[in-house]
Amino acid sequence: MLKAVQPAHEHQDVPPITALIPQARREQGLTQRELADLLCEISQNDSVTREEVSRWERGKRIPGPYWRAFLSTALDVPHAEVDKAAIVARETRRGSKEDHYG
Repeated sequence: MLKAVQPAHEHQDVPPITALIPQARREQGLTQRELADLLCEISQNDSVTREEVSRWERGKRIPGPYWRAFLSTALDVPHAEVDKAAIVARETRRGSKEDHYG
């Protein structure tokens, strides 16, 4: 029996996390520093900085599951949407590496 072929990009309706974070952050009226401070406050973990938020927004890093849960709360975005946005960013990153090196 043949399996149905999945579309190459099954999360087309979700932007990459590199676009979701700054858009949602601006909608909340937060600067990168304010978002970092809020994340530290709600997580009770002071290891995230404005520089880390900037790395997430520029696609230099993709926040892991731990920070995605707090980003969801801080930015008032459903957790599932934040997780999908991270997957989209990862797929995009892989695709560009394959294009560059392949």
